[in-house]
Amino acid sequence: TECVIKNIQKLTGNDFTVERGQQKIEEIISTWGVHESWLHWSEFLQEEELKYSKRYHYRVRWSIPTRRKPIPRATASVYFVIEISKIKPATFPVEVFFTLESSTLIHRPEKCHFREKWLKDIIENKMILMERL
Repeated sequence: TECVIKNIQKLTGNDFTVERGQQKIEEIISTWGVHESWLHWSEFLQEEELKYSKRYHYRVRWSIPTRRKPIPRATASVYFVIEISKIKPATFPVEVFFTLESSTLIHRPEKCHFREKWLKDIIENKMILMERL
């Protein structure tokens, strides 16, 4: 089912900058409804030149710091890509999609409901792995 992201205007190729892309990602994240105990930090990673488009890669790291453990032992990353077509007019909206660090499944923000459980599962799996090592 299609998920309408309310109050977020589409970013066009004309309007795109790396900073505006990061702001758009922050706007998308604000619609996810994750618990306030989760903190995140986003960063631009790289620009990728393709034949028919340009892709801009970002990472958003998530964690739940506590008073007892202000520096978490594990984080969960969500990787965003903003793709700008070289074929479509620059007035068209850019494409935004994301993947979770432990998955190859590509999500489109307007077509999926983000689940906080995905972040919890990544962190739990990392903790289990650390205990085994």
